[in-house]
Amino acid sequence: MNLRRSWLDRIHGAWAHRSVVWLQGVRRVGKTTLCRSLPDCELLDCELPSVRRRLAEPEGFLASVGGRSIVLDEIHRLDNPSELLKIAADHYPDVRIVATGSSTLGASKKFRDTLTGRKAEVWLTPMTLDDLDDFDAPGLPHRLLHGGLPPFFLSTEPPERDVQEWMDAFWAKDVQELFRLERRHSFEKFVELLLAHSGGLFEATRYAKPCEVSRTTIANYLAVLEATFVVHVVRPFSTFKPTEIIAAPKVYGFDTGFVCAHRGWRELRPEDFGSLWEHFVLNELHAALQHRDIRTWRDKQGHEVDFVLVPRGRPPVAIECKWSSTDVNLRGLAAFRRRYPDGPSFVVCHDATPPFSRDLDGHEVRFVDARAVVRAVRGQSSP
Repeated sequence: MNLRRSWLDRIHGAWAHRSVVWLQGVRRVGKTTLCRSLPDCELLDCELPSVRRRLAEPEGFLASVGGRSIVLDEIHRLDNPSELLKIAADHYPDVRIVATGSSTLGASKKFRDTLTGRKAEVWLTPMTLDDLDDFDAPGLPHRLLHGGLPPFFLSTEPPERDVQEWMDAFWAKDVQELFRLERRHSFEKFVELLLAHSGGLFEATRYAKPCEVSRTTIANYLAVLEATFVVHVVRPFSTFKPTEIIAAPKVYGFDTGFVCAHRGWRELRPEDFGSLWEHFVLNELHAALQHRDIRTWRDKQGHEVDFVLVPRGRPPVAIECKWSSTDVNLRGLAAFRRRYPDGPSFVVCHDATPPFSRDLDGHEVRFVDARAVVRAVRGQSSP
């Protein structure tokens, strides 16, 4: 078994603060496998009727497992999952629980209590650079093409044939059970279009006609995909200056392998790496920061910065993603820093080792790799 050690450490760290940990992440990202690698921890699959019967009376169950560590996998299959977790947090703090799910805890009405103040959250993302070390991986290009879902990454073939099987399970086990949407064809068409255009500006009206639904329905579909971690909506950063674009967000697919599959890429050309690297850096930031409060910036003259972090009480952090550190265009960063002169600026490149700096009109721009930018921003940003 490939141990994802940084994530195991994160769960143990979360347990140090709360007895209940909500382990969330997109379907097949490896939540169950990660939990099986927790030492001295019993895993209960809530998809099994026998397990649901065992958990039907929460107090009796929790009393029977006093002092132990328990995994409640796919907990949304219970009739009232938040009740059990609330009772555990309030009355059985000696029982350490990891509950897993493929959506944010408050995404569905089935969770009647989001357990604010009673649980810690760990968001398991697709595979990071630390995970590649644990997997003794074949390399970053393989990760970009195959994606970061462990079974797809470990396959010798790109995940194109597995994508529809994944979509079938996602529709049946996540979308239908949690949200009960109708019109599967329209929903899947929307997912396909979003992933094919991943990283681009989002306009709901652009998708309404080909998906044969209203603009309001498209907005609802997007909310479902965001709640289940299938897409990430990166909203504009702005102080509402008249020269800035404040309306249109960018939408990123959750995984580079799925983006490649929906673009029909079975091999990567040199021009493909830039877009996929941008997705990968976003995934590294999500994994490190454990939140999605990451912005983008554009002005009406066509300048843009890929990602902006806004730490509370601190100036904005600007991050540009470039596959190669050679011949980098800094016009977007220059325009951003003319409006926001304070705060660090990074250009994240796969080959910026060792890191170096360039002067940009008196402002330092640091060229770093993905590990270095994570170290630099970790702990600075808060949602």
